[in-house]
Amino acid sequence: MDSLQSIKQRFGIIGKNIGLNRSLEKAIRVSGTDISVLVIGESGVGKENIPKIIHQYSHRKHSKYIAVNCGAIPEGTIDSELFGHEKGAFTGATQTRSGYFEVADGGTIFLDEVGELPLPTQVRLLRVLETGEFIKVGSSKVQKTNARIVAATNVNMMEAIEKGKFREDLYYRLSTVEITLPPLRERKEDIVLLFRKFASDFALKYQMPSLQLDEHAQALLKDYRWNGNIRQLRNVAEQLSVLEKERNINAAMLRSYLPDRSSQLPALVGQKERESDFSSEREILYKVLFDMKSDLNDLKKLTLDLMNNGVSKGTQEKNQGLIEKIYGKDNPENIDPEPTSLKALPFSSETPEISKIETADKYAYAETIEEEEPLSLQEKEIEMIKQALIRSHGKRKLASKELGISERTLYRKIKQYDLNEMDAE
Repeated sequence: MDSLQSIKQRFGIIGKNIGLNRSLEKAIRVSGTDISVLVIGESGVGKENIPKIIHQYSHRKHSKYIAVNCGAIPEGTIDSELFGHEKGAFTGATQTRSGYFEVADGGTIFLDEVGELPLPTQVRLLRVLETGEFIKVGSSKVQKTNARIVAATNVNMMEAIEKGKFREDLYYRLSTVEITLPPLRERKEDIVLLFRKFASDFALKYQMPSLQLDEHAQALLKDYRWNGNIRQLRNVAEQLSVLEKERNINAAMLRSYLPDRSSQLPALVGQKERESDFSSEREILYKVLFDMKSDLNDLKKLTLDLMNNGVSKGTQEKNQGLIEKIYGKDNPENIDPEPTSLKALPFSSETPEISKIETADKYAYAETIEEEEPLSLQEKEIEMIKQALIRSHGKRKLASKELGISERTLYRKIKQYDLNEMDAE
């Protein structure tokens, strides 16, 4: 068996990180067996090297090695690609075709982005893993394959299983052995080495002097988050090699090729979303409270006008409109829209003037109105959402802008309160 360093040289792997070395050692140890392997890691960490190592150091190295990007194949054709099809099985199937599992019989098949497989295909794959059997599309004949499966994904498989996007039994079949590759930000000691290798390769490719980084540029390189991992680092090295006339790169020059670092800082996305939702809910509650306070003030003013000056027909209509605004036209809670204290008010010219009521009684009445306010914050919020949807003709984007909340929060509120946008129109 070759040494770890010779394996790195053979497959172009650069780095001395402990996590990287542990992953490579695990790949070498399982290569002599036929057990299935699942490679886990973020996009751009070099997951494709692991199945190559496993294949080359196995007894299958003289047989076929086929790499399949499951995420790049349309859902309607992936079964045909993996398992083959018979002539006439579907429109365009003008001849019988062998699938990857048939072609890779006796060899190794690498299923990249296996987490993107549709559920029906996952069922077929599970049968291959359990019995080695598969059926071509449009056929009833069972065929056998002896292909070894190595899969890779950048998806959190436990979350995918909980959401029903990936079969739990298939996950445990694929992950007999799990190999996890660390992201580049956890391999700080390897970042400068990788950059020098890429710079040297591009200098040779474009026939120009190689790039050199000063100390500050190296520190910036190590401190950057590298969400795109090795792939992103390689792209930055190529851009610098082609675009910069100066071969000595400082931190200022390097920084102009890196995306805004403020967006690269570690963050809990879920927590940010929760904080955003909470902030939006708080804003709409504040708006509801201010509107309720304004309505109460209007009602108090109207009450004092009634008590001091009597009521005209126009004032009665205004009063009734205010009551409907506060209690609602449908009066869902069977609340008397005309409280007992309100019935005592002079709503007609035949009623004696009320100007003789003592001032203390007037303020006592105003307080009674405030205490009898029956509308809950939730009902007020529902009403505001309904009115906003009506004014925007059911367009959530315009309604959310009017309410001062995000469109996502508005959509969640519509579902929460079981509001029908078409009815709102």
